[in-house]
Amino acid sequence: MLRSITDKLLKWKMRHRRKPLIVRGARQIGKTWSIEEFGRANYSSMYKIDFEKLRSIHAVFAENLDPRRIVEQLEIILNAKIDINNTLIFFDEIQACPRALMSLRYFYEELPELHIIAAGSLLDFILKDSSFPVGRVQFLNMYPCTFYEFLCATGKNLAAEKLLEPPTQLPTATHELLLNELKKYFFIGGMPEVIKTYIENGSMLEAFEVQAEIIDSYRQDFSKYAPRADKRCLDMVLNNLSAMVGEQLKYSKLAEGFSNQTIHKAFDLLEQARVIIKICSTIPGFPLGAGVNNKKFKAAMLDLGLMQSLAHLPVNREIQQTDLLAIFRGKLAEQFVAQELTASKNREVYYWSRTARGSAAEVDFILAVDEHIIPIEVKSGKGGSLRSLHLMLETYPNCPEGLVLYSGNFAECPEQKLKFIPLYYAGML
Repeated sequence: MLRSITDKLLKWKMRHRRKPLIVRGARQIGKTWSIEEFGRANYSSMYKIDFEKLRSIHAVFAENLDPRRIVEQLEIILNAKIDINNTLIFFDEIQACPRALMSLRYFYEELPELHIIAAGSLLDFILKDSSFPVGRVQFLNMYPCTFYEFLCATGKNLAAEKLLEPPTQLPTATHELLLNELKKYFFIGGMPEVIKTYIENGSMLEAFEVQAEIIDSYRQDFSKYAPRADKRCLDMVLNNLSAMVGEQLKYSKLAEGFSNQTIHKAFDLLEQARVIIKICSTIPGFPLGAGVNNKKFKAAMLDLGLMQSLAHLPVNREIQQTDLLAIFRGKLAEQFVAQELTASKNREVYYWSRTARGSAAEVDFILAVDEHIIPIEVKSGKGGSLRSLHLMLETYPNCPEGLVLYSGNFAECPEQKLKFIPLYYAGML
């Protein structure tokens, strides 16, 4: 399965000032598989050390963290020679051995020639709790398969290539094909095992079973969150968020019967575990993060396939919708845009909200592009009200145009400073 992270790993490998790399991301998004495939394809040898399976290897890191001593002991355990310049060392599930995480600092300072990649589940928990030195490692975020990767995985490579080109009006047949594939992606989502199951069996029902298994594995992880958060509260927040994508949130509505403080902790931990995406309201200025209002926020899930599974969406009814923006009252479309923008930008996503008597307004997403702020609305068609979008364009001179993502073909409306862009281009904006 082609993953875009491979190109980023290659750039890391070729860097002159290369540092140990930590790949971060939620459970079961394909971190281990992608790193192993990269190692086998680009190094003369690759050795994976799984710190959850090989508990005995923790002893290697219990002594001093001299990297040359560690390499010597690893060679004995692996019964293989480690070529400093042509071997990839892969520390998997590194969160299970905090001392191994600490050792990355010394590998950078004393043995920078060695290529090391680390990954793990719930890694952000240990990174937040440890005094890990900034500047000694490089981080790379990984996400579920994007729509582009889904198209490639399902053999629609030529259609996928169209997404790499600037948005333009496509032939009707191509446009309809992309919309049909996007509808499949709405329900299957981007978790690699789910996609693999669908490809092998051609059955959405079997794909849905895998989604349920992944959600169960996330719930099993809740015991690892203790004592940080209440397990029942975590479960309730996760379930409720799946049905509230696109809505401005209040903690009190996410878990009935729990205090705001308890719900706040649960929400933050789910975000740290990368199971949910927090989308904050901000002022359209540079940088976007400087104007964040933490009291106004929305959320999206890690993956829209998992979202529809958690929300118990009646797929047999919703899949018959001809307009993708009508499915689940538009929530799957907004979820799709949120995760596509998160993966393509590799940073936080924001929206704009203004509360004023008689003039409240909200724009679904805003992007910083070069020296401009670009507002984005997700709408079901070229008709209907775009009052908030027009208000933002009139209010902020650094917003030269607005984008409307919808199910129709590409169109421009220069007199209103608007472009109507097919939804499937969301990840390439």
